[in-house]
Amino acid sequence: MTAPLPLAGIRVVEFSHMVMGPTCGLVLADLGAEVIKVEPPGKGDRTRYLTSSGTGFFPAFSRNKKSVQLDTESEADLDTLKRLIDTADVLLENFRPGGLEAKGLGYDALSARNPRLIYLSLKGYLPGPYENRTALDEVVQMQSGLAYMTGPPGRPLRAGAPVNDMMGGMFGAIAIMGALRQRDATGRGQHLQSGLFENAAFLVSTAMLQQALTGQEPTPMPAGKRAWGVYDVFDTRDGGQIFIGVVTDRQWEIFLRELNEPVLDNPDYGTNTERAKRRETLIPLVQSLLIKHDIATLETMCERAGLPFSRIARPWDLFEDPHLKASGGLLPITLPDGRAATVPALPIQFGAERLGVRLDLPKIGEHDEEILGPLRARPTAAD
Repeated sequence: MTAPLPLAGIRVVEFSHMVMGPTCGLVLADLGAEVIKVEPPGKGDRTRYLTSSGTGFFPAFSRNKKSVQLDTESEADLDTLKRLIDTADVLLENFRPGGLEAKGLGYDALSARNPRLIYLSLKGYLPGPYENRTALDEVVQMQSGLAYMTGPPGRPLRAGAPVNDMMGGMFGAIAIMGALRQRDATGRGQHLQSGLFENAAFLVSTAMLQQALTGQEPTPMPAGKRAWGVYDVFDTRDGGQIFIGVVTDRQWEIFLRELNEPVLDNPDYGTNTERAKRRETLIPLVQSLLIKHDIATLETMCERAGLPFSRIARPWDLFEDPHLKASGGLLPITLPDGRAATVPALPIQFGAERLGVRLDLPKIGEHDEEILGPLRARPTAAD
């Protein structure tokens, strides 16, 4: 961006790993904060070395950050870490309850040294009966009913991305920005928490209220109960798959005109309510008509008509997505093995500008001398 970034001048110490904490740090870093990732000496954050579904965690969430190495088992390094936090506006952590307090890194101890410190704890659960349980994204998807709604009936299934970890980190960033605003008025920081389970509960709020209003249990999404008649994935003549949604009566008129299949011009399908009630017969009928066309023809038809549609993509197809490439939605990074890659930008825009990359993925301890050198050389007021 050409204008000053929104969080320029804010220093954040990121004391976290995996997804939830790093996502929070990423949002703050992209918005302009100086985010300093604290890693164990030597091999660094273990997230750097995850395999299988965890392989992409570190490169996805580590741009625009600085890396320092500190060993919390070393008294000298622990002292340096406290000095670093004395200079910070924000500390964020996602470790087990009580773990940092035992090392003198809890909120009470650190705020006594730095009263303006905003301290975010990213936890499995907010305070309550579950707060000492160990949580994972998959655990809270099962616990909240999100997995129940995602999988076919009787087969709960987690979403295909760490949605709670990522959104929990986003809500943490929102809380931090709110606390920064409050600090402008009070002069003091505060202890914030963001909960993984509570995030999952937020995600299923519409299903909860559907049950409350109707008195009937919503069926899982794959069971096909939809508020709209045509709202499904269809096979195409050339072996492709396309999602098409027809969500208003006006769109139904357009769909009929474009498809030009008289069999659909039936009063039983005249309103969305009637179409939704007859999905069991309507969807197979629509499928029998769409299978006559290849996927490119259907895409052209839907785009021309203004109907919601998408071919079924895989995540790695987005590397070549023309919209993301043209709109600044893919940011350049260098992978740990030296190869160039791109990663999705934050899905926001300021005026005509997207948030970009100021710092590539940091090497382990790349900023030790810049950040820690001055702290090791002189005492602080807290001493």
